[in-house]
Amino acid sequence: MSGGADDMSPTPSPSPALRGEGNTRRAILGAAAALPLAACSQQTPTIVVGAGVFGAWTAEHLRRKGKRVILVDQMGAANARASSGGESRMTRGTYGPDEIYTRMALASLEEWKRLSARSALPLFHNAGVLFCFQEMIDYARDSIAVHERLHLPLEQIDAPALRTRWPQMNFDGIAFGLFEPEFGALMARRGVEETVARFVRAGGEYMLARAEPGANGGSVVLDGQPYDAAAVVWACGPWLPKVFPDVLGERIFVTRQEVAFIAPPDGDDSFEASRLPGWADFNNGDLYYGFPNLEGRGFKIARDTHGERFDPDTGDRRITEEGAALLRAFAERRFPALAGRPFTEFRVCQYENSSNGDFLIDRHPTLEGAYLLGGGSGHGFKHGPEVGRMMAELVVNGTAPDQRFSLASKQTVQARRRALIWTAGVSPACAGVGRRDAGGPY
Repeated sequence: MSGGADDMSPTPSPSPALRGEGNTRRAILGAAAALPLAACSQQTPTIVVGAGVFGAWTAEHLRRKGKRVILVDQMGAANARASSGGESRMTRGTYGPDEIYTRMALASLEEWKRLSARSALPLFHNAGVLFCFQEMIDYARDSIAVHERLHLPLEQIDAPALRTRWPQMNFDGIAFGLFEPEFGALMARRGVEETVARFVRAGGEYMLARAEPGANGGSVVLDGQPYDAAAVVWACGPWLPKVFPDVLGERIFVTRQEVAFIAPPDGDDSFEASRLPGWADFNNGDLYYGFPNLEGRGFKIARDTHGERFDPDTGDRRITEEGAALLRAFAERRFPALAGRPFTEFRVCQYENSSNGDFLIDRHPTLEGAYLLGGGSGHGFKHGPEVGRMMAELVVNGTAPDQRFSLASKQTVQARRRALIWTAGVSPACAGVGRRDAGGPY
């Protein structure tokens, strides 16, 4: 198999249906999912369970390291219930003092840009990201210091300049903004599907199946049939606490998150990505965030507060009247031209939170050969490529990532650090009412 950090180029696959650049990514995924595993190489595989952003990039990085990899999902890549389903996610480098996440976001962005350049439709919209603050706080001060240290562009803009630059926003009560011109929006579902399709074209294997732990850490049961593996990576997002209740039942907290889309004024281009960035308003600690009208889907708005506990299988994915009213009120206050404009759709998504907001990238504590990957905590999507690289390094070389990503650092009480109070990006699994799968929290 070919290697190299930039290699996602097509190579012959086991099925004629997978050959040729003319196939769409969904046709490729459908053909791959239908392949019997017996038709493929008999090298003992590494199996990755969960074809969301963490699982897809883990599978790709393992493939780059020369491993035979089988990627498995029970509903399909970035499906409507998955933590990577939905339309859009934010990518940003502003993380207060948490420089590790800024570096991870930058490294991941390079992968996303390369993938976007090869995709038929864009996966990355370089709209920039604007953070609005009511006063100077440590999060902003630390973010400025990290950007200066990394020579990463960050503009500090006072209130009068904000009003001039983005007149469609009402900046009453805002002291200043921080603008990251290098970042913007990732197209979530499309990005994961493209990652998996290129993984398959390059020789990876992909199948639809329900996975359960096998008799030991190096085995997995797929649709009732046991398979042996060199290693099994469980990247199950909000299902991780269900798969391993004894280990993660009280360490991964799945919460309900509500999102709305609003129709911009007819004939008004001021809400397009060319004129309005992704944005977040710290709102004195009650943070709201959103996107411009990406690809005609509408203006997106959500509130970044942990909702009620949520079951990804049975949870009600209809937005509440109270939630819709809160989103409406904030949108109309900060974006006056949206007053009275109709909602175009609603989404109910989920965060899969760790106790401290840090990801989980570690071995299973007792099952040799099994690995745990998750805890996106509402900001994981943008980091998918780097998270996948870290997990592949752990599986292949035994190189553990930073201690903050260990199972030992995960407690049984949610205590998201102040530095991570804004958890934009990630990992919500979006599905619900309205038009087709439309997106979720950033």
